Amino acid sequence: MSGRIALEGLEFHAFHGVYPHERESGNWFEVDVTVDADFSHAAKTDELAGTVDYEAIYRVVKEEMDKPSKLLETVGENIVEEILTRFTKVTSVELKISKINPPIGGKAKKATIYLSKKR
Repeated sequence: MSGRIALEGLEFHAFHGVYPHERESGNWFEVDVTVDADFSHAAKTDELAGTVDYEAIYRVVKEEMDKPSKLLETVGENIVEEILTRFTKVTSVELKISKINPPIGGKAKKATIYLSKKR
């Protein structure tokens, strides 16, 4: 049985951005991550070992958000690759990262990137 696990609306204050002031004062980011995996074993055994622990997924996202980068694409690639490396049950990852109130010289609620990768 295949299924999906999603963590939505994760919020982080982080120091990603091209401009020096973004790397110094930081900004707020919102992250959504979805993984596909086979949940057959977990459904039959009712054991965490048979599925993908979403608390562990959160830790991967947090670890990568804590590392300053110029580009969200770099942060996103690192998150996706680390999830696929650490969780062998995961067959695909979808990721959305939004920078809240990006400094674009005008009004914008968010600037968002979307990434997806299959094993």
